[in-house]
Amino acid sequence: MSEPRDASTTTSGDAARRFEVAFTEVAPALFAWAELRIRPQLRVRLEPQDLVQEVWVRGMRSFARFDERESSFRAWIFRIGKNVMLEALRTLGRESNTPQNWSPTTKLLALEGLPQSVTSITQRLSRDESVRAFVTHVEGLEEEEKMVLLLCGLEEKSCAEAGQTLGIGEEAVMKRWQRLRDRLRSAPFARVILRDERA
Repeated sequence: MSEPRDASTTTSGDAARRFEVAFTEVAPALFAWAELRIRPQLRVRLEPQDLVQEVWVRGMRSFARFDERESSFRAWIFRIGKNVMLEALRTLGRESNTPQNWSPTTKLLALEGLPQSVTSITQRLSRDESVRAFVTHVEGLEEEEKMVLLLCGLEEKSCAEAGQTLGIGEEAVMKRWQRLRDRLRSAPFARVILRDERA
């Protein structure tokens, strides 16, 4: 999964700045998503900071192909995040079925030469009280509520798409998501993580 780290050299200066502004805005949600999605047994090999940094690299490299008419930046960046996660899981699956010439503590992502700006973002988010409060709140939800919040509130899936993923009807998702939004409306940490109109 190792890739060249010179992503910004493939993006023009103006586009790189626009990407960094957009990424900084969505980074708290992406970091919280990584905290909630990365399984405990995977943490030794893949930390939330690693995932967010890898998403930055891939997003910067492919930003020229991003079309805001097709999706929001947030939904686009979360798709990259899910791809990184799936690749990590596939790598672990392959390693579990092959002779082990690797250490169980070896990182899955080779993150070297990253700009100070992105490492500063992830270091700050790892200590951010709003992110921690949001993650703690979501971890206390029932599993179905948690998934509705992740899919609709973070990944920007429609209620229909979330329903297909969860195996329940669109109307049921809409009701659950509305209840969650109502409960979160007054929580300061939710306004940091979720889109303004959804918190």
